[in-house]
Amino acid sequence: MSDEHRHDGLTLLKKGETSYPASPGEAKLETFENANRQRNYWITFQTSEFTSLCPITGQPDFATILIEYIPEALCVESKSLKLYLFSFRQTGTFYEEIVNRIYSDLSATLKPRRLVVNGNFTARGGITSSVKIDSSEA
Repeated sequence: MSDEHRHDGLTLLKKGETSYPASPGEAKLETFENANRQRNYWITFQTSEFTSLCPITGQPDFATILIEYIPEALCVESKSLKLYLFSFRQTGTFYEEIVNRIYSDLSATLKPRRLVVNGNFTARGGITSSVKIDSSEA
């Protein structure tokens, strides 16, 4: 694809227009071409503002989500990733399911050389939880 059109597929970066998806299934992970496929380099995203809901009590759960990957052909656009992560806000699901869903969706979309997704969830009932998936170990 020519440099002139390599970002044509990015639709979520429009100024002043933000539509928040209601669920991960409605969210769209947008990508752009990796211009440096000749080398391995890490891309890291981290948010300490991740929220979801406990599927049993409906109480909010809070986490820091860390995503690290070495791209192959595609890179994820950060605003689309932010909106995707935001889409879990009203989703009732367990920690393990959240991290596995993020991993599966990113892996299917990007097909990266390496992917690590780590969710560090705040204490509930006096215990913290951390879920980590590393493609080198999966």
